[in-house]
Amino acid sequence: MLITLHRITSANPDFRLLITQLDADLREMYADLMDSYDQHNIIEQIDTVVIAYHDDAPVGCGCFKAFDSESVELKRMFVARDARGKGISKLVLAELENWAAELGYRYTVLETGSKNIEAQALYRKSGYGVTPSYGPYVDLPDSVCMRKCLNR
Repeated sequence: MLITLHRITSANPDFRLLITQLDADLREMYADLMDSYDQHNIIEQIDTVVIAYHDDAPVGCGCFKAFDSESVELKRMFVARDARGKGISKLVLAELENWAAELGYRYTVLETGSKNIEAQALYRKSGYGVTPSYGPYVDLPDSVCMRKCLNR
């Protein structure tokens, strides 16, 4: 399976399609609990989006935004159901981390849900550790916040 990665912006229609699928997956997994989380998943204009393509079809995505002067927050990581288990999430994650490092950031932070076992495993294998909940996730018990030093 040949996967190509493209750095684009959040205005890209393929990104919008993928995050619509992501939101549907999250709603299926968490049901009404998503009412508390949806407000934190709104993507305005972001210039740091990565999309993975297989044969010109969008199959995965992720993005980041500045968190503080040294860190970015990873957002909207997703791989389409029929493309899972092929290492696409690792490729997207590595590309996001490389891009953040190129821009001079030293750390990444992220939030995922307690039921997102596969995502947590990916992040742990990629060097992330659990960190205290931050910002809007402090009082949300199903949030798992993680952090990584980019070591660049």
